[in-house]
Amino acid sequence: MNRIVHEQSRLKILVHLSSAGGKAAFPAIRKALEMTAGNLSIQIKTLEESGYVATEKSFVENKPRTQVSITEEGREALVQYLEEMEALLAGLKAGAKP
Repeated sequence: MNRIVHEQSRLKILVHLSSAGGKAAFPAIRKALEMTAGNLSIQIKTLEESGYVATEKSFVENKPRTQVSITEEGREALVQYLEEMEALLAGLKAGAKP
């Protein structure tokens, strides 16, 4: 199991980016996931170091803007993680007695 993706905050970030068309602004992610700016920054940095997201910093009307996008490697890691979780749950269901 991929420990980078498995951590709850990072999993939420990857899922959010995937469902948001692959890209979102930092404030929008923070608001949607109800995370502090500091925690979100740390989690994005970890994902970026793993190659799962990319960040693009710019200025809009003299205000800093950070866009975060999921990479192809990030999409693949997320899909693989979800498949592993589905297999785990299927195994549990198959072994469960009514």
